Amino acid sequence: MKHLLLVIMLSLGYTVSAQAKLQTQEIKYQVGGKHFTGYLAYDDSIAGDRPGILVLHEWWGHVPYARKRAEMLAGLGYTAFALDMYGTGITADHPETAKKFMQAVINDMPDAMQRFNTALDILRNHPTVNHHKIAAVGYCFGGGFALNMARTGADLKGVVSVHGSLGTQSPAQKGQVKAKLLVLTGEDDPFVPKEQVASFEKEMKTADAQYEVITYSGAKHSFSNPEADVFGKKFELPLEYNKVADESSWLRMTEFFKTVFQ
Repeated sequence: MKHLLLVIMLSLGYTVSAQAKLQTQEIKYQVGGKHFTGYLAYDDSIAGDRPGILVLHEWWGHVPYARKRAEMLAGLGYTAFALDMYGTGITADHPETAKKFMQAVINDMPDAMQRFNTALDILRNHPTVNHHKIAAVGYCFGGGFALNMARTGADLKGVVSVHGSLGTQSPAQKGQVKAKLLVLTGEDDPFVPKEQVASFEKEMKTADAQYEVITYSGAKHSFSNPEADVFGKKFELPLEYNKVADESSWLRMTEFFKTVFQ
C-alpha cells in the first residue's frame, strides 16, 4: 500500500516490562515525509494471533498516558498500538500549544486520515494481529477523531470514545458507519455538553449506526486521566480525574471489545 511508507525501523530488542510476558516496542514510521513514533504492546505468552486495538492520544500528543493504555489493553490479551498524530517528539505542556497542534491536524483532514490509516496498517500487518479484528479507542481529541474516522466508514469492528468531542462538520450518512460505537462521556463535561450528546445521538439514529452512549454522573472532562487534576488546577480548566468513572468506563469498554470481537 503506497500510503504506508513502512520505513518501520523496528527496534530489534523488545523492551520487556516488569509484567512477565508484556512486550513493548517503539515503531518509527513516515507519513508524507514526516516522522512519527508509535508504541506497540502485546503479551507474547498468547499463542497465535489476536485482535488489535489502535489507541489515539489526547490533545497533549503521544505522551506516556497513551502508552499506559496500550499496555493495559495488551494485558487483556490484545495487541495495542498507540499511534502518533503529531509527529515524533511533538507534545504539548500547555493548553494553547495543545490546541495549536490539534487544530493543525484537524485543518488538514486528508493528511490526518493518512496518519490514522498508516498506523492502522502497521497494527493490522503485525504478526500477532488477526487483521479481520481491529478496533480503536481514543481519549479527548483522539476520541473525537476516532469517531470521525468511523463516520467515513473506516473498516473497524468497534470504536470507543472516552471523553471525546462528539461534534462534526461532516455527519455520517445513512449506512456509512461500519463500526459499532461506544461513547463514554462525563455529565459535567462543558466541552461535551448535553446538547452535543443529543445531536450525536440524533445523527447516529439517522445514519442507522449501532451505538451506545454512557454518561457518568459528576464526571468532568478528562475523567480517565489521573493527571487531569494537575492540568485542571494549573491552567484553571474544567479537567478532573474521577476514579469511579475511570474504572467503570474501563470495564464497560472491555465488555464492548469482547462483544465486537466475537
